[in-house]
Amino acid sequence: MMLPDAVTLTRVNEATWPAASVQEVEGWIIRDGQGGGSRVSAATQITRDADIGAAEDAIRALSQIPLFMIGEGDDALDQALAQRGYTIKDPVVMLAAPLDVLTMQRPPPRATFEVWPPLAAQREIWAEGGIRAGRSAVMERASCPKTTILGRVGDHPAGTAYVGISEGYAMIHALEVHTDFRRNGLARHMTVAAALWAQALGAHTMTLVTTQANVASKSLYASLGMTVVGHYHYRIHG
Repeated sequence: MMLPDAVTLTRVNEATWPAASVQEVEGWIIRDGQGGGSRVSAATQITRDADIGAAEDAIRALSQIPLFMIGEGDDALDQALAQRGYTIKDPVVMLAAPLDVLTMQRPPPRATFEVWPPLAAQREIWAEGGIRAGRSAVMERASCPKTTILGRVGDHPAGTAYVGISEGYAMIHALEVHTDFRRNGLARHMTVAAALWAQALGAHTMTLVTTQANVASKSLYASLGMTVVGHYHYRIHG
C-alpha cells in the first residue's frame, strides 16, 4: 500500500482537527483557532509571494499572535519570515502505517475502551497534560467519524486519545497518559485500539503528527511500524 504524502495528511489533519473557522485573505488561508493550538491557528500561503503583511493583519483581527505553517516547498516564505524576525516553533514529523501492520496485535482485555463523548476522567487527564477546553472544543466540532480511546490500568482511568477518520485515513490526536501510569505500554495499547476502531469503520491507514523533540513518541510509533512521510514547522513572531 502506498503511504500518504504530506499534502494528503494536511487535508486529513484539517478534517479531523478543524479550526473554528477558515477564510481566504489575499492569497492566504487564515484560521481562527479559538485556543485549539497551533494547528488550527496557523496561516498557510496559497499564492506564492502573497503579502505577509495582509496575513498578519487578518490574524491580529482574530486576536491571535501571527503564526505561519511552513510545509514542503515553502522555502521562500520560510526565509521571508525569518528576515522579518519570525522564529521556528515546533518542527513536526508526519507519520503513517497501514492499519494491518498495527492490528496484528491486540490490547490486553479491559485496557482500552472506545468512548464518545469523552468522560470527565478523560478531560481531567487531558487538562493535566495541558490539553484544555480550547482543544476539547476542536474534538467536539469535528464532523468526521470520530471517537476517543480511554486507557485503563487496573481500575484507574490512566490515558486518553482522540481519533478521527477522513478519506480512509485515521489520525490520532491528543494522546495523553497520566504521569502516574507512564512507561507501562498504555500509549501503545491505545494506539492499537484506535487502529482497530478505524479498521472496523473501513479505514486503511493510521496517521499522526508529533514534534521532532518528542523522542519517546517517535520511538513508540517507529516500533509500531509507522514511517515518516512528511515534515512541517511553524514560524511565530518574536
